[in-house]
Amino acid sequence: MGSFQRVLLVDPSTGFYKIKKYGFDRYFGPVDLGIHLAVEYHSLNFGVGVFAGSIFPGSNRLVVTGFSPCWQGYYISSMGGAGLVFDNLGINMLSMMGKATVPSVLYLNRNHGEEIEVEVVPVEVKGIWTSGRTGVYSLTDRVYEMFADRYENDPRIFVIGPASLQTDMGGIMSVPIKKGKISHVDTWAGRGGFGSAMVQNHGIVAIIYGGTLVDEDFRDRKVADAWFQNKYSQRMMQKDLEVTTKYRYDEKVKTGGTLGVNYAGMGGRIMAFNYRTIFWSEEERQALHQNLVLDHYLKQFNEETIRNKQQATCGEPCVATCKKMNGIYKKDYEPYQTMGPLCGIFDQRAAEKLNHHCDAMGFDAISCGGVLAWLMDLLDTKLLTPEEIGVTHLPRWEVEEFDVVGDSMHNAELGCELMDAILERRGILDLREGVRKWSRIHSRKKGTRLHDRLVYVAFNRRGWIVPNQYWTSGVLAPMPIMGKYYMVYSNDFFPPRTLGRMCAERMKKELILDNLGVCRFHRGWAEEMLPEVMGSLYGSKESFLRAIEVLASRLNSRNSPIFWESERDIDYLHTFLQRKNEVDHQQDSCLAEWLAKFEADKIEAAREFWYQTLMGIDESLREFF
Repeated sequence: MGSFQRVLLVDPSTGFYKIKKYGFDRYFGPVDLGIHLAVEYHSLNFGVGVFAGSIFPGSNRLVVTGFSPCWQGYYISSMGGAGLVFDNLGINMLSMMGKATVPSVLYLNRNHGEEIEVEVVPVEVKGIWTSGRTGVYSLTDRVYEMFADRYENDPRIFVIGPASLQTDMGGIMSVPIKKGKISHVDTWAGRGGFGSAMVQNHGIVAIIYGGTLVDEDFRDRKVADAWFQNKYSQRMMQKDLEVTTKYRYDEKVKTGGTLGVNYAGMGGRIMAFNYRTIFWSEEERQALHQNLVLDHYLKQFNEETIRNKQQATCGEPCVATCKKMNGIYKKDYEPYQTMGPLCGIFDQRAAEKLNHHCDAMGFDAISCGGVLAWLMDLLDTKLLTPEEIGVTHLPRWEVEEFDVVGDSMHNAELGCELMDAILERRGILDLREGVRKWSRIHSRKKGTRLHDRLVYVAFNRRGWIVPNQYWTSGVLAPMPIMGKYYMVYSNDFFPPRTLGRMCAERMKKELILDNLGVCRFHRGWAEEMLPEVMGSLYGSKESFLRAIEVLASRLNSRNSPIFWESERDIDYLHTFLQRKNEVDHQQDSCLAEWLAKFEADKIEAAREFWYQTLMGIDESLREFF
């Protein structure tokens, strides 16, 4: 393990490549170095942390950095397990600059030699996407068929789908390959639309990589256990088992994974029908959660996935086994929320159909689900007609007589139809420049603000992202990067200035994990232990933490937040505050003051709340020296 990072710089327009080294004097990982390269070269970067291949659980996350076509700012996304094979290339980062003239596959291989083989190979991608398993799955199959025999060990493949060509919210998908068998355990760098950046800015539709290099990764279990014993009085694996309980199986709620644990305890915080439930009474929300989620949607998941122990990892050895499966379908909370209850879907068969089509087409599932729910809302309220956006029917969102199986499948089929309409640009649908710009254009034509029913965080001139699926104030915070967990999503009320400071501090903690390529599911020990390890192995604990402060400040210096444009954003916050008072009975004079302000003028109250949150963020992320 050297105290520097090796970057492979590749220009897909020419096939030219070179290796460049960066020392630990300034950059420590895939985030701070990736953002530097993105600014310097307008590149898209794929990197691993210095602990990739090591004994530490969750240390093989692959981090993508660059300019996000969706967020319209510098962004960080990541996928699980993909760093394990990447580490065999003997590099820390791949940086792409320049654009291939036709859609192409980037081939990287290192078999026993010092040199990495690099090729840029054109493919007829549109034909591949419509063949076989379709979309990202057929592209994975085709790329593996083209190149697999060149590798001694199993390679890994990144692919994108049609959504990356036609929208700004295309994700990057990869699956583990074991003994020549391509698994069904999708892993995604979905948030931020980096799939769209990969093909639109660089002409690359897939990257296949692998190698045989075995470097000197940290593998001394006795030393690691001694560190953990000293800090937690537990061995490393004992502590990791403890902090990953939610993602494996939580005995307290008799389920596991993000989907199981989140839905089990959600109760009146359920969000459904494009967030209309925020306007319901607590009793109505509780009834919906009991009847449609606990008694059906979650029950199916527990019986099919949890009871049958259909679970896997992202491709690295890990006790969390967080990938909860049902056959070929992977079940995560946020996609099965946005393309579940948010779209009026409460049946696993219907949710599987919609999620699988979304994944095959290569969308960022959370943003796509939020957009589908919004379009269904516009159809249901007659603000758009089926003919205008190229679909054949309306959603079934009548709660009183809701048929949990039939109506869920009807809504899923409408969702698939809407996705196809987006990709084919039927009628007035053209989301290539994002939903904000599209909504502005058609709101003027219709004389009504279509985006008032979309819940999203706005950034810069046309940047946007659907927030994480928690009914809390933090998910709408004006942070420099949103849509991931660089904020506080606690269910508690915090005064906005305090909330801003807390979000800023949370961002720094998350940057520790991302800059070391470690999965946040292990954050219960990793964010406090790994800086200590940086000190023990590299003598750089203080300089590493200082670099995190500088990185956070640097990202914040480019923060261009936009006050909430959507009325539903404001109602989302207002109803959250009301619920804290009326249901959770949080006794707080500050909360009472804010409720009075919202009662008097919700727009001005929201503006003040937003601005004070931003003040708290800036106070914590101001220039660091």
